[in-house]
Amino acid sequence: MNSIILNLQFYFRYPFVRYAMIVGVLIALCSSLLGVILVLKRFSFIGDGLSHVAFGGIAIASVLGVSNNMFVVLPITVISAVLLLRTGKNTKIKGDAAIAMISVGSLAIGYLLMNIFSSSSNLSGDVCSTLFGSTSILTLSKFEVFLCIALSAAVVALFVIFYNRIFAVTFDEDFAQASGIRAEAYNLLIAVVTAVIIVLAMNLVGSLLISALVIFPAISAMRIFKSFLPVVWFSAAISVFCAALGIIIAVLAGTPVGSTIVAADLAAFFVCCIIGRLKH
Repeated sequence: MNSIILNLQFYFRYPFVRYAMIVGVLIALCSSLLGVILVLKRFSFIGDGLSHVAFGGIAIASVLGVSNNMFVVLPITVISAVLLLRTGKNTKIKGDAAIAMISVGSLAIGYLLMNIFSSSSNLSGDVCSTLFGSTSILTLSKFEVFLCIALSAAVVALFVIFYNRIFAVTFDEDFAQASGIRAEAYNLLIAVVTAVIIVLAMNLVGSLLISALVIFPAISAMRIFKSFLPVVWFSAAISVFCAALGIIIAVLAGTPVGSTIVAADLAAFFVCCIIGRLKH
């Protein structure tokens, strides 16, 4: 135990490890808040769809030679989130079909672009790291850390300020509209915030594992609690704990950061299932 503490003290002397921990915890916090809403609104799959769109955005950024791909990926993902919201209301193209169409198309086009315009000698390694997370979480610049802090603070502030309206729209859109709440505007806000979280989480867990970061804490909390606010609080707590634990294990054991965090979330889900059965 002493050797583990000493190793942690040694690693946390380096700024890049502290940056990774800060960004990882903030992304986990925002993902958990968003995850509760998406799970309750049956929008869980939208995170997976937008993560594939973000992969296509990364491919476009690499083709254009943009040094910071967030300036390309974020607008593309936000626009796609808005299109998904609009298209999902179209009677000709249902919501799940729209998500599948946009996500698969973006994934295919992104991989095609990376093959045609690739300047890297290790294309398969680049694709794998983008899909499953990469060591870029351990090479964050100060600008990226501050950008993540600013975006995370904005997401949390929006959730706190519009909590009552989001609560109403999440559970009963018809009642919310009858009460004078612009449900469509808040659905649009949820879609945009989802896109922002997806882009932030790309470096942490990769595009294929983002859904786990959004969904697992929410459904874990729902195994134990039945009220909205306790679910939100517990989901945030368990998500932050699993992210911090996953990063610590990844640093000490040399395992992939994203996969380790998702494994911690999965373990927490099984523990919550056991607690929920004992409790109820």
